[in-house]
Amino acid sequence: MESFLSKVVDDVITKHSSIENLVFILPSQRACVFLKEEIINKTTASLFLPKITSIENYIQELADIKLIDNTQLLFEFYSIYKEVLSKDKIESFEIFSQWATIALHDFNEIDSYLVNSEDFFTNLRDVKKLDQWFQDKEPSTLALNYLQFFEQLNILYDSLYEKLKSNKFGYQGLIYKEATDNLEYYINNIEDKHIVLVGFNALNKAEEYIFQELLNTNLATIYWDASDEICSNSNEAGIFLRKYKREWTYYKTHPFLLVDINSIENKNVEFVGAPKNITQIKYAGELLSTLENYNKTALVLADENLLTLTLNSLPNTVKNINITMGYPLKDIPASNLFEKLFKLHLNQQKFNKAKEGVFYFKDVLNLLNDPFLNKLQGNILQKIIGNVKSENSIFLSLKEIKKFISEEEVKEISICLSLFNFSSNINVIIKQCSNLIIQLKNHVEGVDKEYLYRFYKVFQQLETLNTSYNHITDLKTLTRFYNQILQNEKLSFQGEPLQGLQLMGMLETRVLDFETVIITSVNEGILPSGKNENSFIPFDVKKYFGLPTYQEKDAIFSYHFQRLLQRAKNVYLIYNTETDGYGSGEKSRFLTQLEISNPQIVKTIISPKVIRFKNDKIQIKKTSEILQKLKEVFTKGISPSALATYIYNPISFYEQKVLGIRDDNEVEETIAANTMGSVIHDVLEEMYKPYVNKFVSKEAVAAMQKNIERLLVKFFEKHYLKGNINTGKNKLIFEVCKNHISRFLKQELKLINKNKQLKIIALEKELRVEIAIEGVDFPIKFRGIVDRIDQLDGVIRIIDYKTGKVESKDLKMSDFSVIKEDYKYTKAMQVMLYSYMYSKNNTATLSQLESGIISFKNLNSGFLKMNFSEKFRGVDTSVSEERMNDFMLEINNLIKEILNPEIPFIQNENLPF
Repeated sequence: MESFLSKVVDDVITKHSSIENLVFILPSQRACVFLKEEIINKTTASLFLPKITSIENYIQELADIKLIDNTQLLFEFYSIYKEVLSKDKIESFEIFSQWATIALHDFNEIDSYLVNSEDFFTNLRDVKKLDQWFQDKEPSTLALNYLQFFEQLNILYDSLYEKLKSNKFGYQGLIYKEATDNLEYYINNIEDKHIVLVGFNALNKAEEYIFQELLNTNLATIYWDASDEICSNSNEAGIFLRKYKREWTYYKTHPFLLVDINSIENKNVEFVGAPKNITQIKYAGELLSTLENYNKTALVLADENLLTLTLNSLPNTVKNINITMGYPLKDIPASNLFEKLFKLHLNQQKFNKAKEGVFYFKDVLNLLNDPFLNKLQGNILQKIIGNVKSENSIFLSLKEIKKFISEEEVKEISICLSLFNFSSNINVIIKQCSNLIIQLKNHVEGVDKEYLYRFYKVFQQLETLNTSYNHITDLKTLTRFYNQILQNEKLSFQGEPLQGLQLMGMLETRVLDFETVIITSVNEGILPSGKNENSFIPFDVKKYFGLPTYQEKDAIFSYHFQRLLQRAKNVYLIYNTETDGYGSGEKSRFLTQLEISNPQIVKTIISPKVIRFKNDKIQIKKTSEILQKLKEVFTKGISPSALATYIYNPISFYEQKVLGIRDDNEVEETIAANTMGSVIHDVLEEMYKPYVNKFVSKEAVAAMQKNIERLLVKFFEKHYLKGNINTGKNKLIFEVCKNHISRFLKQELKLINKNKQLKIIALEKELRVEIAIEGVDFPIKFRGIVDRIDQLDGVIRIIDYKTGKVESKDLKMSDFSVIKEDYKYTKAMQVMLYSYMYSKNNTATLSQLESGIISFKNLNSGFLKMNFSEKFRGVDTSVSEERMNDFMLEINNLIKEILNPEIPFIQNENLPF
């Protein structure tokens, strides 16, 4: 394969005896590097290289104006905005920045295409006046402001243009416009130079004017990189080249220099459909792994957002790589640190907590968990995090945070704690961020140092700009600018551009040729990019003034796409087969066009290889150490809930009882179900405590009802610590608890009104019993706390409160052998065990004993009793001695299973929740 640049150099050398006085101008700086390499390879004698420059640099020289940084341009624009408009019309910098970037983009296009600004803005304003909302009615204030905005744009444009021009700085369009004004002087003063324009396609009006003038005065030669196929009338890719050939006066007497394209025989073109982005990139990596040499290979990302994914998917065989795209700052880990820091203080303002000096706990935990901060004193920060969770404070002050650690530890992490104190002066805040980076740099290595340095430069830039302009006056605006810089700025890669695999964006492929080309994301909306445009200029106005629209942009991408493929031997075009929810995302029409012209194209649909892993159940054999620990557990005392855990999942029982693993503390922002249950239990215990061993009267219940709210507040403060129960979901949960208790007391009152004799025997009674099991050489102890034991008309009731929903069917059990089989029977097992322990500790006859549950989510059903009837709707609630013995036989079997060294702990794969 002979590349376009190679052919251009050959042609130039044959036409010019010396190339030292030539000036080569190319579309990009990268193309300049490749051209330089071609010239070196094509020449044998010693010589001075000719000047080789990109069009952007050449135009800046011609205009004698430097390109201004985008962020600085925005600051300068706001200064003009404040100077030109009256004070009552000036918006904050934050609001201004939301529309100013769009306006600047439009200014850039207006100047690049040499549009008469006065005519343009007059026309734009008149178009807006003709909008339907002004017909047959007085315009509203909103409409007038809208119209006024477009009138102001013209004033702002003129003022900004003059200010930038006087300072010798400008945006790209301004530089192009000034270059056209300086062109005559440049042509008259150029000395012994001939300009070679290489590989251009879509030119703006300023470039067209400059190129034509240079060609008409015989100061330049231009080489177009295209084929007859691209230039054919039916091909949108050649729309610009056809226009230049038809309209430029130069081509009435000169040939149109297309570098000859020799069609490559046996070109391999493959369409590959892959589901989702990750499959595309992984497949591209597999293709690369099959290649031996990457020096003439390009992996082109039509969607440059996939760079991070691509870098993690390249095969190990790729030793050298040249990356033309920058690494987005938003993807760098260090970006999260400052995002968390700003969010900490912004949420403090949002929750109106600045005066109190407290911070939302989630923001505190997010900041203290940041990996970069933890490189300083991670142990101390994690200690604070643990204490924050155990305190259950929704809002925390710096003073409270310091109390969690010693004075010595406070000094050690002073740099971290200083982040909780932000000045009202934005420049001081920016300086504080820079100082944090300086502190962190000594604790990181390798690429992390490079990350931090790039962010240091970001804050230095913000500090310099705000010192000069003082536009950023609040943290919200600073955060917006920080995020804007993160979206637009990139970390540049360093490497050898001429060696190894070329990882490129679509625009970076201009002028360059490769033998193997892999393009990903060849989908509509990406290649080409679609109709989305951020502009204040309507489509019809753009067309009238010759400004580019999405139609021209589609033609540009069509050209780049076809040009890249024309000399390649192996082409792999990968597209995403998964459309989004709105029907977009189908494969690019560029693929369909190729398919029509070349029906022999290989088409493949791929999918990831699904490797089936045998998902073996977790099994833990019972070693002597485990059996010894189990012995300790059962001799100390096992609770009904622990046995329920074993039935739910033996592995969970092993983790809790053998390993002693407990759930990590978490700050309970919304009242959890277990907290709600604890509060209701405690409130009822406190209410009924004065009536232990007494009969409950109507007056007693009435007195209890008056105390519901006071006791709820008391016990929420106990269990919910510093949580807020006065607002939001917690207020609703508080009211639900209040409603539960009130309804429960009303049911108690109904019983008493029916002349039922209700006597409280015990509350939160701790029960213990020891039994011997045949085959187990140590005594087994049961322990548990029963919520309430009472006597109703002579029948003793063992009652367990449940704040969740329990139904009568959950307590119907005629065959106790099902206990081990299903977790839903554990509620029945629990109350039966309580009954057994009570009977062993008391002389009450079993014929007078009932056990069951009061469910607060099913209060209408009242006291749900154990039902032993075998009949479909039968009722038999008596806890007889025979039933108790049958029940304990199954419990003994369950315990023997737990202690059996031959039966491992086996994971339950069918967990009910």
